[in-house]
Amino acid sequence: MNAAFLASANETRQKLPKLTQNQEVARLYRHALKTLSSWVIDRDVFNEEATALRARFDEAKGCSPAEATRLMKEARAEFFEATHPDPYCVPFMPGGSLFMRNPPIPLEICFPDGNYPADAPKVLLNPDMSVAKPETGKSAVGSVLVDFTKKNME
Repeated sequence: MNAAFLASANETRQKLPKLTQNQEVARLYRHALKTLSSWVIDRDVFNEEATALRARFDEAKGCSPAEATRLMKEARAEFFEATHPDPYCVPFMPGGSLFMRNPPIPLEICFPDGNYPADAPKVLLNPDMSVAKPETGKSAVGSVLVDFTKKNME
């Protein structure tokens, strides 16, 4: 990649919020479940594996901060090794077959005089059709970088 592309990509990337350790563990658990769903198709097998995964997370609940840091580092390494090469993605998310198929027309184009109807939506939408909220870190105000290799928005 050339320097101009990297510079523009860095400008569009949004700053991630600082997470507490509980939030990091919850996100790691959620990502582990999503990765598990990419590997396991049968729902019964998925439920058994998810129960075993939950038991592994519950074993370490209430440990010391130093041990929690070590466990998080080991869990991230294990998660990285178990990552699926072509993970499942919801069809309307980046990388899915329905992504941006029928995006809503901007109100400025529909009503160029600025006279919006009372029932017009008052929320901004992200490219994946979710509501844009700055506090979640997924706010499409301005430009958004859609990374199709990772199948996500940055």
